[in-house]
Amino acid sequence: MVVAGGTGRTAAVRSGQRDFARLWQLLEPAHTGTERVPDDWAEGSFPQVRLTVLWGLSGVGGWPSTNRPPGGDVAVERQDQLVVAADGTPWVRSDPRPTVEDDDIRWHRAPRSVFERFDLARLLGDAEGGPVASTAAAADPDGPLRDDVRWAATAGALGLAAGAGGTLLIRRAAARREAGPPREEPRQVLIDLDE
Repeated sequence: MVVAGGTGRTAAVRSGQRDFARLWQLLEPAHTGTERVPDDWAEGSFPQVRLTVLWGLSGVGGWPSTNRPPGGDVAVERQDQLVVAADGTPWVRSDPRPTVEDDDIRWHRAPRSVFERFDLARLLGDAEGGPVASTAAAADPDGPLRDDVRWAATAGALGLAAGAGGTLLIRRAAARREAGPPREEPRQVLIDLDE
């Protein structure tokens, strides 16, 4: 799920789509290292967040690891935020485990060539906007972090609510008689063929 900084507009993209591939190239979610940033950035006073991406994994869970049918769970795997330094360098602020309250925040530079080609306005269906690199995306310099966190939290809550609703529907369908694996009966029966 992509949340635009400043406007709070959201879009959902899936693996296999062109926009997903561009986000993957831009944010590099497989990057595990961190780079040193200014001290005030590490303390929370970094430039306005241009976009926030919540990387999720759907279709997880199911037998035998859980007591539920397969495909009903959703997991939020990572949160990446794109900020742009005063010199125009794009940076990615990553929380590798957003569901755990800790201070494991990692920073790395994003590829400038991919950043300059990325068109957030088109991704969000806004024909009047420009690319994420434009100054129009930074319209509100006062309190951008608070707004972005609020929108990201709202989008995350909506996504988790949708996942929980889907899980409940799948559980209800699985609770019907004869749905899923056998409940209280043996799965295998040995038959003596000599008798």
